[in-house]
Amino acid sequence: MTEYTIRETHVLRAPIDTVWNVVDDTSRYAEWVDGVLAVTGDHGRARVGATYSEHNRTLGPLTTQSVWTVEEVTAPTRRRDSGSGFAPLQNMVNTFVFAPVGADSTSMTYEVSFTLCLGPLTAPVGFILRQALAAEFRRSMRRLETVARAEAAMDRIAGAR
Repeated sequence: MTEYTIRETHVLRAPIDTVWNVVDDTSRYAEWVDGVLAVTGDHGRARVGATYSEHNRTLGPLTTQSVWTVEEVTAPTRRRDSGSGFAPLQNMVNTFVFAPVGADSTSMTYEVSFTLCLGPLTAPVGFILRQALAAEFRRSMRRLETVARAEAAMDRIAGAR
């Protein structure tokens, strides 16, 4: 088995608390996580030991059902979940790390680690996965930024009333 870790970092132009409120709500993943077609079961706010499930796009027209277990929650700076349902990827762990950048921006690191065992195909498939997942993470973070900015604007409007 070969272990892989893919990591992307982006500064989102939205406050950390607003970003966290979106990420911490497992029912909202289809709004911003590229590749999530629908959240098919959730528990709302993430809590250690709870699970949520998704219908995901994989390669091309292929889809899968995944189940995630929340492993760690350190609001508003870190979240780690383990997932299954992405064969041939095994031991999948997804980690989000956040840090404030001034009052109105947030640095986000989106990381996934997994093992892959496909014999002689492991290296070429691993290379393709690295490229595809890194691009997916960048799209997800841009979508999260859009959602969080809209939420921050709504919060400002509500606060002005």
